[in-house]
Amino acid sequence: MPASKGPNGATACLALADGTLFFGQGFGATAQTQAELCFNTAMTGYQEIMTDPSYAGQIVTFTFPHVGNVGVNPEDDETADPVAAGMVVKWDPTEPSNWRAAERLTDWLAKRGRIGIGGLDTRRLTRAIRQQGAPHVALAHSPDGMFDIEALVASARAFPGLEGLDLAKEVTCAQSYHWDQMRWAWPEGYAPQTAPVHKVVAVDYGAKRNILRCLASVGCDVTVLPATATAEEVLAHDPDGVFLSNGPGDPAATGAYAVPMIQEVLAKTDLPVFGICLGHQMMALALGAKTIKMNHGHHGANHPVKDLETGKVEITSMNHGFTVDSQTLPAGVVETHVSLFDGSNCGIRMADRPVFSVQYHPEASPGPQDSYYLFERFAAAMKNHKNAAAAPVC
Repeated sequence: MPASKGPNGATACLALADGTLFFGQGFGATAQTQAELCFNTAMTGYQEIMTDPSYAGQIVTFTFPHVGNVGVNPEDDETADPVAAGMVVKWDPTEPSNWRAAERLTDWLAKRGRIGIGGLDTRRLTRAIRQQGAPHVALAHSPDGMFDIEALVASARAFPGLEGLDLAKEVTCAQSYHWDQMRWAWPEGYAPQTAPVHKVVAVDYGAKRNILRCLASVGCDVTVLPATATAEEVLAHDPDGVFLSNGPGDPAATGAYAVPMIQEVLAKTDLPVFGICLGHQMMALALGAKTIKMNHGHHGANHPVKDLETGKVEITSMNHGFTVDSQTLPAGVVETHVSLFDGSNCGIRMADRPVFSVQYHPEASPGPQDSYYLFERFAAAMKNHKNAAAAPVC
């Protein structure tokens, strides 16, 4: 079918695999892409969301209508460039009105090859995703308003989906590096950690910068290794603890190489190990559990999670489309946290060792700070481990 003009002066089109079409105003890059469509309910942090490596292979529908109003700035990037394939918003991005703004969102997206579409009924889209599951879509931005609809729908149908897809290798670092930057604080901004007390190896499955900052802020000297690092490479740094980062894709696919590494580290040492998001799922797989694809996942900064061991409820930031099947947790592994939205697993720990992980994002960025204590718990576990190792044998 030849290209045809979009209705009402539309310059962008979102095509779902079932043939449903949404037209709107395009911004950012002039291009076409295909991905899984999800929605995020956060009221802040669109830049952090777009640069979160966990969104690889996804287009994000923002349920909050005000996007672009604070512009963008280099300090808020969670990685060097946007990783999400595109963004869908209700209203066209506004001019920035914030003292930290260094650039307009639309220009930032254009320079980095990411597509946006505005003027859509995001409530309708969100309802469809919740009811039918995360759809495969194609998004095109064409300033002349011409679209080959048949080709767009075919592109959406051709998207292979995230199941069975290892995306960690695409977003991980190319080589190891050192990290010492701490969390942002007024007035100095991001200060360096100059007196670390714990050596941590962080395995990068798609790590957000604010996770690394949180580790540095609790006294960690952080060495980041690629996702494919072996146990031998991890232990060669003589760490006091091992951290498993967030990341995108199907955990079972990433687990093909990550799980043997974790199992070997656990077999050879009794070091504290802490995992977040994909790192949580890698931990669960290494301990013998299974993961499953969710209908529409959890994406937002307002998700209530209950700590089953204290009874405390935390409001958390989440971004995941797969979950650990709590019914498959083996003996010796304790479920520590659950989602109060749907009861899905949000945390585990080994019963007899300082090894634990959570599905949500205690570093936030964006989101609340309720769960920062988990980084302090990791630091305390490393301190206790070192004290125990140094204690004289009677």
